[in-house]
Amino acid sequence: MLKAVIVEDELNGLNNLKTLLAKHCDNIELVGEARTIEEGKKLLNDNGVKPDVAFLDISLPDGLVFKLLNQLRPIKFEVIFVTAYHDYAIKACEYSSIGYIIKPIDVDLLVEAVTRIKPRRESEMDKRYELFNHHYSNPNAFTKMSISALDGIYFVNIKDIVRFEAEDNYTHIYLNSGERITASKTIKSYEDLLAPFNFYRVHKRHVINLNFMRKFVKGDGGYLVMDDDIKIEVSRRRRPAFMEQMRRLQEGL
Repeated sequence: MLKAVIVEDELNGLNNLKTLLAKHCDNIELVGEARTIEEGKKLLNDNGVKPDVAFLDISLPDGLVFKLLNQLRPIKFEVIFVTAYHDYAIKACEYSSIGYIIKPIDVDLLVEAVTRIKPRRESEMDKRYELFNHHYSNPNAFTKMSISALDGIYFVNIKDIVRFEAEDNYTHIYLNSGERITASKTIKSYEDLLAPFNFYRVHKRHVINLNFMRKFVKGDGGYLVMDDDIKIEVSRRRRPAFMEQMRRLQEGL
């Protein structure tokens, strides 16, 4: 069983989350709840509680919940943010591999978030929260991201990622160093997340970092040659949009 606490100021939201957890997440045991930052601090500092995971509403009556987390560091429990909508926070969660749920709560996404909870010794939660803080405070200056992989949590520089390759619901991530990381997320999530950083979907199985592209070979079987000599097919359907992207890049030089 995973011990959980909830910090949520709206009574209806609190009761709804409690009901959904009881009904759909039988590995969760609720051990405490709070309505404000001050109540949350008292609860989470209680040595008799020691949760494995905290479900935290972002906006509370006495401030944003990040104020609470900053007072509790180093954070030794998993965090799942619960929010109506908070664009910067959601983006920062994606980069730092921290769980989040958007209100109204989708049961399937709640179960998925709970399933992704790492054991304490593997979660590196405080390090991930530090990364979250950086992204949240500097939304236009992302340089590093966290990758929740099959064998642990990796922290990588975005500029060092060469390409992504899909395999079912997993994604292989290839780094400039030659290292390969297998992540338990779909390639679509990385496509959306990294589009602002010169990453482009050239095939249903491939997203590439355009900075590592060496050559585009034209013809019916058009393909890219990357700096590591790997050949990546550009699908026929995506080729016109890809060529338009190349034109824009050339004009921007």
